[in-house]
Amino acid sequence: MQNGFYQAVGAMVTQFNRLNTISNNLANVNTTAYKKDALVIGDFLSVLKHKRDELPLQNNTKDSAKFLNRSLDRVPHVVRNYINFSLGGMKKTGNPLDVAFKKPDRFFLVKTPDGIKMTQDGSFVLNSKGELSTKEGYEILGTNYFKDKQPISIPANSTIHISSNGTIYANKQEIGKLYIAKYNNNLSNLKKDGNNLYNISNLNDISLSNDGNDISEGFLESSNVNPVSEMVGLIQTNRLVEMYQKVISSQMNDLDNDAINRLASTKA
Repeated sequence: MQNGFYQAVGAMVTQFNRLNTISNNLANVNTTAYKKDALVIGDFLSVLKHKRDELPLQNNTKDSAKFLNRSLDRVPHVVRNYINFSLGGMKKTGNPLDVAFKKPDRFFLVKTPDGIKMTQDGSFVLNSKGELSTKEGYEILGTNYFKDKQPISIPANSTIHISSNGTIYANKQEIGKLYIAKYNNNLSNLKKDGNNLYNISNLNDISLSNDGNDISEGFLESSNVNPVSEMVGLIQTNRLVEMYQKVISSQMNDLDNDAINRLASTKA
């Protein structure tokens, strides 16, 4: 088998992964507080050097790796995917239940059927019970949740105000405070869980923010996806896929011709 075929297939698979990432970013360009996904693409050799010590062949992996075909070492692979947590633009809504973070490492805590998750989407609503929740119906947690397990209830027909430190007022009376979580580890460790939520692997990774100036009321954070740059990336990726497809077709034609010539020259 010609090595060029492997190289082209590996490169095409990598570009398909990039295409999926870009498509998902573009699909969420209007999603509140959405953070774009990004890929780091490297060659196969760099991936191998990083991972070979973790492979099960403890005595042979390093030595056998020396005999890899060098023409395959430069096949591009997705080395790493990560979330870009840079802040998006602020959009004024005037709605007192809309809040936006001023810092990229702050999150609201929400209660879901699968446990406590984090989100940066501050477009809150009141459910049928008058409790503060997300648009998907997930309960927004307050600072007292881990003590009394009670939701944040808003009195009917009251004037709401949420201060910059997350304190909630109804008719100028304090009724609760949002749990504004500060993520203490590397943000790149976070994983998305759908519905603009992020998983928390360990509650010890977060702490209650005491900065006092974390959010802006009456604003929503826009997605940090730049549609122009994503469209440019989409066009580039499509062109690369077409190029690799032509390379694969050329390689297959060479293989077919080689097989035909070998068979034709074989003596009975």
